[in-house]
Amino acid sequence: MSVLLLISAAFATIFVAFGVNAILQPSNTLTFFELSAPTAPADRQIVDALLAVYGVRDIFMGAAIYAAAYFGSRKALGWIVISGSAVAFADGAVCQVYAGNGAWNHWGYAPVLTVVGGLLALGY
Repeated sequence: MSVLLLISAAFATIFVAFGVNAILQPSNTLTFFELSAPTAPADRQIVDALLAVYGVRDIFMGAAIYAAAYFGSRKALGWIVISGSAVAFADGAVCQVYAGNGAWNHWGYAPVLTVVGGLLALGY
């Protein structure tokens, strides 16, 4: 197994772990976005529901990477990993806009995803 496939699998594992965390511990997940959990029960219910959807999104990204790494082509895997970097950039932008900070918690690893995905998309 190549180093790029191993790095992809590591990121897939991270995405799945973040997804499971979002579903099981929504308040903890909010800290990754520099946000606090709402105190009003109705607001908390909405946030918890949206974080469950967010968690499923992350689990899907991890599963897509695993599937492409195991069954698919390197080029398909590369584009999925690049798409994961776009999600990380968007998550950082959300932090910046809504919390005013925390963007680099997401932007710090997004370029790595872009490079790994780009190399895979080029057939390496």
